[in-house]
Amino acid sequence: MLDQDTICGVSTPPGEGGIGIIRISGPKAIEIAIMIFKTASAKKLGDSASHTLLYGQVCDPGTGDVIDEALVSVMRSPASYTREDVVEINCHGGMLPLWRTMNLLISSGARQAEPGEFTKRAFLNGRIDLAQAEAVMDIIHAKTELSHRAANEQLMGGLSAEVAALRDGLVSIIAAVEAGIDFPEEEIEMQTGQPLADEVGSALRTVEELISGHRYGRVLREGIATAIIGKPNVGKSSLLNCLLKQDRAIVTDIPGTTRDVLEEYLNIGGLPFKILDTAGIRHSHDVVEQEGVKRSLAVIGKADVVLIILDGSQPLTAEDKRVIEEAKGKPAIVVMNKCDLERKAEAPACPEVVAEISCMTGAGLDSLRKSIVGLVKQGVVPPREHAWAVNQRHKTALEHAKASLERALASTTSGLSAEFIALDLRDAIDSVGLISGATHTDDILERIFRDFCIGK
Repeated sequence: MLDQDTICGVSTPPGEGGIGIIRISGPKAIEIAIMIFKTASAKKLGDSASHTLLYGQVCDPGTGDVIDEALVSVMRSPASYTREDVVEINCHGGMLPLWRTMNLLISSGARQAEPGEFTKRAFLNGRIDLAQAEAVMDIIHAKTELSHRAANEQLMGGLSAEVAALRDGLVSIIAAVEAGIDFPEEEIEMQTGQPLADEVGSALRTVEELISGHRYGRVLREGIATAIIGKPNVGKSSLLNCLLKQDRAIVTDIPGTTRDVLEEYLNIGGLPFKILDTAGIRHSHDVVEQEGVKRSLAVIGKADVVLIILDGSQPLTAEDKRVIEEAKGKPAIVVMNKCDLERKAEAPACPEVVAEISCMTGAGLDSLRKSIVGLVKQGVVPPREHAWAVNQRHKTALEHAKASLERALASTTSGLSAEFIALDLRDAIDSVGLISGATHTDDILERIFRDFCIGK
């Protein structure tokens, strides 16, 4: 049952800023706001029409002290984010006026919202479904125009509409199957044989297409994992700093300076990249450095793209060849660093893509960026403009639905009893319903909303 408390929370990031917003939602939102807000005109907050803005002061109702001047907006149910009465207080953005105002609201009968509780209420009140709720956080965390557009399309209900159509189709199939089971005396023609197999197979293909969007969604949310690898002191950390255009990693002439994996996000050609600067790969008796090498090798295994850094001013060594061998089978680019010096290293035959750069002068970096984007667009992690950015939760639900549909299809083609087919179809419907929240449990809601900020 939906909590009937009135909640409040600061919706803007902590720190100093021009504006700070406190949001109130619930059956007593307007009543509580009236207690602490005095309008500067004769117009009263309680009499204001929905979606209007009033100027006045936030005051302590006990002492009459003025806390801050503010603009207050009123959004009456159901035309609000939560479909409840919502009041937003626009204060100055310092921490003190915001939290003094929050204390007044709490002492006047509101309680502080839990993380994501406003969006959770929007879901429970039927304004959005779970897939749309997840899109809210994807929009907040979007790092590129592509990821923002994908999240916005999901918020607008694109994925939800496709899932709803899939679920409706499954409901129609099971209705035809169960009608023949439940009302045999009515001589209803039960859907069986090849026609039923065709319908189940069509639903199965739709599920598989949706599952294929998971990799696309992972790229948009997490970035294309790009590992910078090489032996010590070839310029891995220098390349990271050059790509970021800031001194993120410590760079020295001492081999083995980088001991752990550094992660940074970068927008290259409109695509999100998670750049991973790794420890130099070599044999070492240093226990800490050995752990760094171990982590570097693990990163290579999980990376989408690998940048193999070689010192072009020196002949290839056994350590260089080991690095190249470790990256075997991965989409990779050989990056010949120190092209400002005399070239002494021969590029390996594989990988074929070779870029020459100088981290000292910046030469070749633009060409390297183009090579990275080109490698991705050739099929390493193809950005699919019209694919839905399916997340891990969606994928898990879809994989359960796929398994159920595969069993239903096998039962149909084998001529098994309609009861078995109906059971698997119902499991598939329940699994698909988890995506939009047509079926949900408290633990699912907890997982979805726990990473939200308090004011959202």
